[in-house]
Formats: sequence, C-alpha cells, structure tokens
Amino acid sequence: MTLPATAPPPCPAALAALAAARPIGVFDSGIGGLSVLRALRAELPREHFIYVADSAHAPYGQRGDAFVAARSLAIGSALLAADGIKALVIACNTATAAAAQALRAAHPHLPIVGVEPALKPAAALTRTGRVGVLATQGTLQSQRYRLLQAAQPAHVQFIALACNGLADAIEAEASSLAPAGASASHLIEQYLGQLGPLGMQPGAIDTLVLGCTHYPLAEAAWRQHAGPHIALLEPGPPVARQTRRLLAERGLLRPPTDAAPGHLALRATGDASALHAAARQLGLAA
Repeated sequence: MTLPATAPPPCPAALAALAAARPIGVFDSGIGGLSVLRALRAELPREHFIYVADSAHAPYGQRGDAFVAARSLAIGSALLAADGIKALVIACNTATAAAAQALRAAHPHLPIVGVEPALKPAAALTRTGRVGVLATQGTLQSQRYRLLQAAQPAHVQFIALACNGLADAIEAEASSLAPAGASASHLIEQYLGQLGPLGMQPGAIDTLVLGCTHYPLAEAAWRQHAGPHIALLEPGPPVARQTRRLLAERGLLRPPTDAAPGHLALRATGDASALHAAARQLGLAA
C-alpha cells in the first residue's frame, strides 16, 4: 500500500520569515492615534500596519474604564484572529491606562506598547525646572498619570492643564470636518495662556508635554503660540522606538532584504470618512 506523500514541515527560517512579515496593529478611538502611526512608519518604514479607529464608540475619554478595556480587548482579539498581528500599539492614553494590563494578561506572547505623557524626557530636558503638561481630564485624573508624575525628580515642577474640547476640535480640523465653533488654534492659544509664562527665563515653562495623541496633529499651532524656543514633546517617537526594540528582541523585524515599503490598512468601526481624510492630510494615505 502506497501512503500519500506529505509536505515536509517548514524550516525554522521560513517560519521566522512568515512571522516577520505579519502586520503591526495600532488602534485608537478616533484619528488621534495617527500621530503615533506617523512616528511608527517613520521609524519602521518596511513594516506593515493596520490602523483601527473605534469611531463607533468614540470618544474613549467620556467612557468608563470598564467600557474602554472591553473595547480594547475586543479590538486586540479581532486583529489577532483576522490578521495575525505580530505586535499591538495602543495609540491612546485613555486606552493605555484602562486596558494595557488586561491586554498583556490576555495575550502574554504578543508585544504590546502603550502611550504615556513624556514626563521623564521632559524632566531630563527642562532647564528652568518647570514643565507644562497639556492632556485630557481623564489622563490627568488617572492613577497611571499620578504614579508617573510621582516618579519624576522632585526639583521639576509639572503644571498640568486639562484641555477640554481640544481633541475634538483637532479631530474635526484634521479630518476636514471642522464645525463653526472655536478653532483648535484659538483653544491652544487660550490654554497656553492659562499655563503661565513660557520662556527660558527663571520661573518660566520651557518644555511642553503634549499628553494626548491628538495634540501633535496641531503642531503648527502649538509652535505658533508657544514660540520657537519652547520644547514640544509628543508620545509618538518614544512609542516607535520601543516598538522597534521589542520586535528586534524577538526577531520580528522585516529583514533589510524586504526593500519594499510596508503597506497600511485603515479601518473604522463607524464612519471611516474622517479617518481617511485625516490620513490624507498627514500624508499617510493617497
């Protein structure tokens, strides 16, 4: 009796190549995470990315932690099941605070990177010892933020301000759907005025932490109103570097022989028009 031929098992090198070719998942409740995606694609141009905007359940900042954790777990599981992602980036401060621990417990073998306000880099950078932190109310009231600030050097003073309505205004403008209300630039001018003096002189704030992933999308307005000498720190570049480090440790980076640039898939759980419009404005999509 002749037994049917069976294919030989794939060799380890082939399995490694297949694993490295898998995409990286990135998600946020809306378009704010595109600022993180922009940094990721600059740091990892050969990697494939899938960006999910949970627009049907936005904004996360107005939801409870349990709801945000449930949505984050659902998105992570869906990306693993449907796309076999090799890493997950939580491109949202609210979701990071509410769900990073649960996601890591649910998927212990998946590299997971969250975002947090750049307080540590700001503490190292400031020369006046005064740092302004612009973020959402939810971020500033979270235990994660309180622990992060408590871990910074005692000689650095952090002046935190909740910028109510700013993320919504930036999202509307970045997606070309701006309402007739206050512009993002006007709100940024107002909030910077509330922080106190900016500058390099003693007692002034010389470093600003943009503690919401939406805020870097309005970089020109921050620079216009803060001035050219104030340092602006955003979460995207550190997240991108950490993602690269974790992938390199596990041998999951696409090899240099894959010279073609990675592709990007944009998805939304609700209306996708704002996501695609914002991605075009940022040069992330045609």
